[in-house]
Amino acid sequence: MAVITISRQFGAGGKTLGSLIAQKLGYTFIDDAIINKVAEKVKVSDDWVHSIETEAGGKLMNFISKLVSKSFMERLLDDSKGYIDEEIYIDALKEVFEKFAEEGNCVILGRGGQYFLQNRENTFHVLMLAELEDRIKFMEDHYKLLPTEARNTVMARDKKRHNLYMKIGNENFESPGLYNITLNMSRLTMNKAAEIVCALVKNK
Repeated sequence: MAVITISRQFGAGGKTLGSLIAQKLGYTFIDDAIINKVAEKVKVSDDWVHSIETEAGGKLMNFISKLVSKSFMERLLDDSKGYIDEEIYIDALKEVFEKFAEEGNCVILGRGGQYFLQNRENTFHVLMLAELEDRIKFMEDHYKLLPTEARNTVMARDKKRHNLYMKIGNENFESPGLYNITLNMSRLTMNKAAEIVCALVKNK
């Protein structure tokens, strides 16, 4: 019942690699399903959860660097029901990750899985890196973006991801100690990267 989390610099191809690994191992690939689960838990729309992720580190308030100040259930029982902020979001996200991990045999893309499941047995954390120009080219090729649009998208999403992850884990998400393996996608094909991760899981 293994779990694989994939963290990546934006444009390194996390969704492509995650779905390929899941296909090879017969696992479930989890991406936007996480947002749906969080929204369901705190009784708000998916759009509101998306807005929390988008604005993390920006307009919303700064809050404690540790994960929990009071329990998620306590907040659901008070006036916060049907409301979400960064703190509620992170607590709910933690519970959702733990639920997916209990079910096992899944590949989870992004949203801090390397922090929430850091010490869990039979869990493999993968970091994908690539040169900036390669990530821009990936976005052009796979998402049909113009060069300037692709560059702006990569730069903006990198900044937002960094801010969100610093709130979740209070540590740079590129720190190698968080991961079982780091993949330089500027030097690997998707198929080769998938083979490496599958071998890591099967040979553990």
